Amino acid sequence: METKAYGQFEENTADSRTTERAAGKRIAIVTGASSGLGREFIRQMDADNREYDEFWVIARRKERLEELQEGTRTPLRVLPYDLTDKAAIQEIRALLEEEKPDVRLLINAAGFGKIGSYAEIPLEQIDNMIDLNCRAAVDMSQICIPFMRENSHICEICSVAAFQPIQYMNVYAASKSFLYRYSRALRIELLPRKIYVTAVCPYWVKDTEFIPTAADETEGGSKAYFASFPFASTMDIVVSKALLTTKLGLAVCTPNPIAALDRFFGKIFSSDIMMGIMALVRRIPGR
Repeated sequence: METKAYGQFEENTADSRTTERAAGKRIAIVTGASSGLGREFIRQMDADNREYDEFWVIARRKERLEELQEGTRTPLRVLPYDLTDKAAIQEIRALLEEEKPDVRLLINAAGFGKIGSYAEIPLEQIDNMIDLNCRAAVDMSQICIPFMRENSHICEICSVAAFQPIQYMNVYAASKSFLYRYSRALRIELLPRKIYVTAVCPYWVKDTEFIPTAADETEGGSKAYFASFPFASTMDIVVSKALLTTKLGLAVCTPNPIAALDRFFGKIFSSDIMMGIMALVRRIPGR
């Protein structure tokens, strides 16, 4: 009689249990859905939706989430949670356990960055940045995976900041490097179950709240450290390419040529050289 290794039995048992649990309505979960890329993901997915029975939208600002309902045909579940609060993760997990949905797609778009020197950014902001960009994304992935079946997808919104250290955005760049490495490794672990993880790494996106929010603690604003944000992309381009790449199950999405170049140079140049290049880019004057 053939004997299965303990590890194989454990994995197969977990897979069958997951299949049983993920038998409910098909949903897409989007964090950071109240603004920016998260909001744009909802808009584009809703435009031609034949796959999802419901969108679960998560962000702190309840009123902004409720505004989404006005122009969205797909039913929305509004979940006004602050993901830097660990209790919020437990409440979302309890909801998943109760409803047992079929999570077809998780988009971790919640996140923020801060521009400024180490001395300018308050410790609370630094801690919140690490919590939201790193821990919350990992926690959301961990609690959703048991409710995913074959051909489900996880889309982690990283950044080109993942490819090199960035002076005056040191914590943000480090947090995105963490999320990128986590996403790449998690992808390999989930491939046998045909669950696909994509790390989306955009360059600057000019029509979101990211840049003004990133500089609100800095004397002189973003221009104190970045003269301009050249070659910035737009939300619609980033999201459309992210959705396509995620649907194809690819490992990494670099939504514009600058992002692709950044990833390429990050592989062949040292961190010191990459920071030198960034120092030059920061001095490019705006129009």
